[in-house]
Amino acid sequence: MAKFIKLYNDHTDQVLIDEVVDTLRNGGLVIYPTDTVYGLGASIKNTKAIERLAQLKGTKVDKANFTFLFPDLSNLSEYTKQIDTSTFKILKKAFPGPYTMILPANNKLPKVFKKRKTFGMRIPDNQILQKIMTQLGHPLVNISIKDEDEVIEYTTDPELINEKWGKLVDVIIDAGYGDNNPSTVIDLSQGEPEIIREGKGDLERLNL
Repeated sequence: MAKFIKLYNDHTDQVLIDEVVDTLRNGGLVIYPTDTVYGLGASIKNTKAIERLAQLKGTKVDKANFTFLFPDLSNLSEYTKQIDTSTFKILKKAFPGPYTMILPANNKLPKVFKKRKTFGMRIPDNQILQKIMTQLGHPLVNISIKDEDEVIEYTTDPELINEKWGKLVDVIIDAGYGDNNPSTVIDLSQGEPEIIREGKGDLERLNL
């Protein structure tokens, strides 16, 4: 059964943060808050954890629609091809914030992602998640917590998340009710920005 812990933006217990980071480093799966919907993630450095994540999603790793979560832009260059100035300006305006950007992948992605030409990335504006990722020191591989009810689409109540996912993951962070509006998705992999999905992010902020 997953460990169910309470963490809030204005009160993050370092002992609990340490526990979450250790869980991720040891191949565990963690459900956490973002600035949009609740997410479920694994360390990008742990292949077995990523395969387990794909299994929960009901697909294979090379076909899974994962997003990579970063604490900031500093180590993005480890995973993407060289970014031009206009693309970088969009990223600077967007992050941290409720956007998912699709970027061209380089040949340094982990082996399980070697066939990928592009990947989606986010830098969520959430203090809890920022502390976890900064301490972890590398990105998370993420999926959103979906609801089987297509009307609801996303589960916002941590107690309900615990009921459904408690036997499938290792840690669930209760940070209060989440949002049910997903991120805005923008494809930047072809140079000219293409809006794939309009969500929580404000497009006017990016001057697209």
